[in-house]
Amino acid sequence: METYPEPIKEENTLESTLRPGSWQEYIGQDRVKKNIRIIITAAKQRREMPEHLLLYGNSGLGKTTLAYLIAKEMGASIRVTSGPSIERAGDLAAILTNLSPGDILFIDELHRLNKFCEEIIYPAMEDARLNLILGRGPMARTINLELPPFTLIGATTKIALLSPPLRNRFGATFQLNLYTQENIERIISRSAGILKVKTSPEATKTIAERSRSNPRIANRLLKRVRDFAQIEGKGVIDSDISKKALEFLEIDDFGLEPADRRIIETIIKKFEGGPVGIQALAAATSEEQDAILDIYEPYLMQLGFIERTPRGRTATKSAYQHLGVKYRGKQTLL
Repeated sequence: METYPEPIKEENTLESTLRPGSWQEYIGQDRVKKNIRIIITAAKQRREMPEHLLLYGNSGLGKTTLAYLIAKEMGASIRVTSGPSIERAGDLAAILTNLSPGDILFIDELHRLNKFCEEIIYPAMEDARLNLILGRGPMARTINLELPPFTLIGATTKIALLSPPLRNRFGATFQLNLYTQENIERIISRSAGILKVKTSPEATKTIAERSRSNPRIANRLLKRVRDFAQIEGKGVIDSDISKKALEFLEIDDFGLEPADRRIIETIIKKFEGGPVGIQALAAATSEEQDAILDIYEPYLMQLGFIERTPRGRTATKSAYQHLGVKYRGKQTLL
């Protein structure tokens, strides 16, 4: 029996439960939702499949959820996989040839798709055709297989790593942005209702302020605060419980966790505020370079705590103030 790349599994059953199941439940990203719904409605009126769609943005902003909602709106089945799980061209060919007419194929982390697989997916996206080379050397021959009509939805956190030929084959590209404070509070309130836990408006605001404008982080913090309220409180998340729980989790008022603070502390204390190169910073903090670049640095830059310069990363005056360190230009007084 042939084996195919396994679909992406949900983090857990609870995460799946909190995932919005309709456009009305999907809070935020209004511009993206409106554009996608126009594309879907127009395609349904023409009795065609929607164009291939590319979604990009930070992790946790709702790319996978949008893919499921599109499939639901189209009344279509969705096949979910990821770039890293498609190791060989044969893996991708197996997925494509097993699609049914009208299916949605969702590929997460598209930027990690094997480059050899890209050559196969080009004609599949453009002409619903699969070109396969069988054999090697003088005995090699090419066969063309017709594919059923389908829509590919690609998701990536690093759109710059997608090759131009692959990007250009998508009919529409949408960027998912960070959420507003108001929308994060609405998401937390909705999730609290699903979890059947009572939260006060003050607690909801406190959790939202420390969620980095990210729904996934907001839901993660809500679940951890709920646990704390269950054990240390009376099962109700009020202002005091939320603050105590987040303090226990070492998440400060800006949503910074220990790893975030360690990075800016290292720049200030070990490198006198910088500049410091990414390799030296990774070695000094015992963090992977990719983790710093993809997870910690974007948010620290968004807060204005670090800056990138031609010579490396530097800590800003705001970072000194947040850590309670006196700022004197290049000098620090601890």
